[in-house]
Amino acid sequence: MVQSINTKVDLVIDATSHIRISDYGQIMIGDKGFEFYNKRDPRKYIQIPWEEVDYVIASVLFKGKWIPRYAIQTKQNGTFTFSSKDPKKVFRAIREYIDPNRMVQSLSFFDVIKRGLKSTFKKR
Repeated sequence: MVQSINTKVDLVIDATSHIRISDYGQIMIGDKGFEFYNKRDPRKYIQIPWEEVDYVIASVLFKGKWIPRYAIQTKQNGTFTFSSKDPKKVFRAIREYIDPNRMVQSLSFFDVIKRGLKSTFKKR
């Protein structure tokens, strides 16, 4: 079994990791970091210390009514994407350890299209 990096656990919730193929498991948020453990394979786990977290990016739809997934961008190892049963509860637990200015919304579909069109016309 994998040794947890946390000494105190604030939240444990069912979640899905969207790294390669969707892995089902649990997210554990504690005093030392963010952890994801796969339900079926104990060797598949993700441990991210709070010092390593750069941004928490939320995909927000319908003016905050629905958050289908969120991502944790680290300083060195890239971006990890997750979804969970109650993402607002997860964000409240993360906000205890991460500066709220580091928790941002991702761009909407129309913002991405608008940026693409602006960059296309700037090149000409």
